[in-house]
Amino acid sequence: MTYRVAAFYKFFALPDFEARRAPLAETLGAAGVQGTVLLAAEGVNGTIAGTSEAIAAALAALRALPGCETLEAKFAEADEMPFLRLKVRLKREIVSMGVPGTDPNAIVGTYVAPAAWNALITDPDTVLIDTRNDYEVAIGTFEGAIDPNTKSFREFPDWFRAFRERLEAEGRKPKVAMFCTGGIRCEKATSFVKAEGIDDVFHLEGGILKYLETVPEPESLWRGECFVFDERVSVRHDLTPGSYDMCHACKRPLSEADMQHASYEPGVSCPHCISEMTDEQRARFAERQKQIDLAKARGKKHMGPEARRSEDA
Repeated sequence: MTYRVAAFYKFFALPDFEARRAPLAETLGAAGVQGTVLLAAEGVNGTIAGTSEAIAAALAALRALPGCETLEAKFAEADEMPFLRLKVRLKREIVSMGVPGTDPNAIVGTYVAPAAWNALITDPDTVLIDTRNDYEVAIGTFEGAIDPNTKSFREFPDWFRAFRERLEAEGRKPKVAMFCTGGIRCEKATSFVKAEGIDDVFHLEGGILKYLETVPEPESLWRGECFVFDERVSVRHDLTPGSYDMCHACKRPLSEADMQHASYEPGVSCPHCISEMTDEQRARFAERQKQIDLAKARGKKHMGPEARRSEDA
């Protein structure tokens, strides 16, 4: 069976988001989708999977939210259900930057369609910034992009302020182009950067996923694979599942070499997190993995590990 995966977000005023959670969860559950949907006063963000009919019903329910009528989604296919369950969660922000007052509905950068993206980022007067986290950038990014080496999106504002000081010290005022997986982080990032007084700010409309969907691979400036927030872990240029696995302990992507490393133990540790784990954590993860293996042996699905860290991480 093939499942349809839909990734979406929209910034819009949703003051009664808390009251919306239960009825939306019931409707999406009845539609038969699985995945994660985040609700906040600033809008909605999520990735869900199911049959084509289930996805259509779920998107119709989301578009029924006042102000969300024009919600768009990016689609991919998966041979296996990439999520363990349906979660509809309440958040302070649908993507967590932690800068009060940042509002893409009030101020935002210039949207650049995928077809026009190559011309912008190859302009010598453009600075290209990858707004994603370090573990995402490590497996793929655009040619020439700057990696802020952030571990969470909350680190981006401080990084950018320091970066801007370096540009000013060099007497440079370049155009600033930013991108992320689906568009949500760079939309918020451009709002922040514009509020900081930068005028020429641009971002990739629809994010990397829309670029990979619409720009032919021979013309592409994307290098590597794109990290995604579900059990596929990464996708190639044709949006088929990529070559990476996932560490269920730290949720980072794993290459074949990572899984051959002496510190790799399925569900317990990997080369990226072995030094971060306490003995207590490793023991707990080992017990969890044991229960997962026992459930598989019985032909059942264990609900232990989270499918993926959400994109607001």
